[in-house]
Amino acid sequence: MSRIPSKPEILDWISANPTLTAKRDIAKAFGIKGAARIDLKRLLKELEAEGHLEKRKKTYQDPDRLPPVSVLQVTGPDADGDLFAQPMEWQGEGVEPKILVLPRASDPALGQGDRILARLTLVKDTDHNYEARLIRRIGTNPRRILGVFRVSAEGGRIVPIDKGSDKEWQVPAGATHGAKDGELVEAEQAGPRGRIGLQRARVVNRLGDPSAPKAVSLIAIHEHGIPDAFPDAVITEADAQKPKGLKGREDLRDMPLVTIDPSDARDHDDACYAHADDDPKNAGGHIIWVAIADVAAYVTPGSALDREAKKRGNSTYFPDRVVPMLPDRLSGDLCSLHEGVPRACIAVRMQIDAQGEKIGHSFHRGLMRSPASLHYEEVQAAMDGHPNDRIEPLLEPVMRPLYAAYAALVEARKKRQPLELDLPERQIVLDEVGTVHSVAFKDRLDAHRLIEEFMVLANVAAAETLIAKKSPLLFRVHEEPSPDKLESLRETAQAAGLNLAKGQVLKTAHLNRLLAQAAGTEDAELINISTLRSMTQAYYSPQNFGHFGLALRSYAHFTSPIRRYADLIVHRALVSAHGWGNDGLTPEDIEVLEKTGTHISDTERRSMVAERDTTDRYLAAYLSERVGDEMEGRVAGIAKFGIFVKLDDSGADGLVPMRSIGAEYFHFDREANTLMGSDTGMIISLGQRATVRLAEAVPVTGGIALELLALDGQSLPRGRQSPAGRSPRRKPAKAKRRSDKVQRKVSRKRR
Repeated sequence: MSRIPSKPEILDWISANPTLTAKRDIAKAFGIKGAARIDLKRLLKELEAEGHLEKRKKTYQDPDRLPPVSVLQVTGPDADGDLFAQPMEWQGEGVEPKILVLPRASDPALGQGDRILARLTLVKDTDHNYEARLIRRIGTNPRRILGVFRVSAEGGRIVPIDKGSDKEWQVPAGATHGAKDGELVEAEQAGPRGRIGLQRARVVNRLGDPSAPKAVSLIAIHEHGIPDAFPDAVITEADAQKPKGLKGREDLRDMPLVTIDPSDARDHDDACYAHADDDPKNAGGHIIWVAIADVAAYVTPGSALDREAKKRGNSTYFPDRVVPMLPDRLSGDLCSLHEGVPRACIAVRMQIDAQGEKIGHSFHRGLMRSPASLHYEEVQAAMDGHPNDRIEPLLEPVMRPLYAAYAALVEARKKRQPLELDLPERQIVLDEVGTVHSVAFKDRLDAHRLIEEFMVLANVAAAETLIAKKSPLLFRVHEEPSPDKLESLRETAQAAGLNLAKGQVLKTAHLNRLLAQAAGTEDAELINISTLRSMTQAYYSPQNFGHFGLALRSYAHFTSPIRRYADLIVHRALVSAHGWGNDGLTPEDIEVLEKTGTHISDTERRSMVAERDTTDRYLAAYLSERVGDEMEGRVAGIAKFGIFVKLDDSGADGLVPMRSIGAEYFHFDREANTLMGSDTGMIISLGQRATVRLAEAVPVTGGIALELLALDGQSLPRGRQSPAGRSPRRKPAKAKRRSDKVQRKVSRKRR
């Protein structure tokens, strides 16, 4: 029989190993097996009762915890009619957890033996451990339809909103889900395909008014042609996947690789760990580990999963939903580095010196088990002196070494001088019914910056390794600004009394000096926006043209293979380059690499436009209840047809039509990017403070119309009045002469 440790020995172990405090970890450390585990459990209970472990109790990692998205098998209802299920993937050594399935009214009927993909919530109950909500039944992938519901005598019909579809769907009376005439609904096919006449569907989600906020992202998905339903073959392949074991992998399960993500993150594709370098030749240096989900092990070249991932190119993110690149079985489960669950990964070990410069790195294909899934706010709070019970045991052994390594990387970043734009990220917060609750700007924490720096370093290591091994790959390319855009930025800077020197090879350090000059002034936002607009758009290419914005010679996306196909290509290239298996980059992949780069650059832009359109619609819906209110903002754009004003409180862009600006004709100077009044000589230019009245906000289109009331605190001059019923007199030639004269006299600093 295994020797049971004494209480002091257990306490000493926990003190020395704060990240390995699960019962299974303690049992492994002392060689406890079989029935002796019962005695160990008793000892731990006694230590808790005596108060020795009270502080640490909530921080124990449960070795028997299931992933938040799991495949289950329905075991059937009990005597009370409650539906229960058992997990198909069970890593624990204790009693298998009992799972209560909570069906919704729209869920299909489930019976004993059905396999389902479900989202789990851990509960403390006397008769079950988890509650499960159905995502879908395994083996079924009904076609989804989005359309307007029309009531009919037999139940109803659905008219799809797709522009190219004139095919209606019949909804039986018992499958309308209470939908009303004219509502936007989400439905799924309810009968066999290919039948004569109208095919049947059942309503699964009522979205209400087609112009309501909850419908906005669905409309954008269909409007931009973003694939949001996985083909049957893709679902079948995903459902057939099994967790990868240790064979052919390094065992990294004892390494405390933690994930740090937004608090609402559904997947975790990267984890990190750092410690001081014990190499005497690298005094003050650090070792940084970054582990990334091994998606290549599941999505193999030429498979249905691969074809669909490539078609989508990337995941698309909306305020109320995500259109993933991979099915939930992978993105939310097997390829997500959940807490306490063994997961396949590709990890990079990076050695940096005391100044944050990378002096060596190596890649490893391994199996990891994260001790904690953390979010940015709790990590930042802990480092600011307010750790919660969950993170406190990780503070000294994990968090402080991470921040020490990050501090060194900050020094290297200062030397490298990547572009330092200061543009707060806007966040739209929705309530339960999909209405915009608030619009705020996200805080930029050191916790965010730490993860970004670690990921940039890992991406550089991936590019350098593949270059050294002469392996084809897709680089992330960001070229320098064009001469025309650079000259436009220089003119904007000069108008604000700032300087961007000419006659030298442009570096990000030059732009950073301009941004630093503007910091803290009324022109700071204008200069940041203008600098951003001068940048070229990044893209993917098998040719390496460097990354201007990051000031890096070689850069490749490696850290997000769950949501970007480019990263999956890089993972496969690493597999091939290291000879890790037959799931690497194939000759067929290499042959079409340039075409693939062009395609996924296009899908990325498609997602960006869809996300932007959705944001515009949500903001218009949010502001629609404030029509008539006065608001403050700044002139952010000037065009021949009017000016754009960015509102301070929401960040929304609204248009002031040219016809509504004063009572005179305004001449548009394309070169100076200004408007000038023909009668008063008034000049409207970028960056001016503007007081406006909200005239119109249309949720369906996302359009916001404004009325300009004042600029830089001064009411608009009325100009020379025209006779009643006539438009203001147009004097473009006179206005142009006046503009040229004023331009020669205008001071370098706007007053």
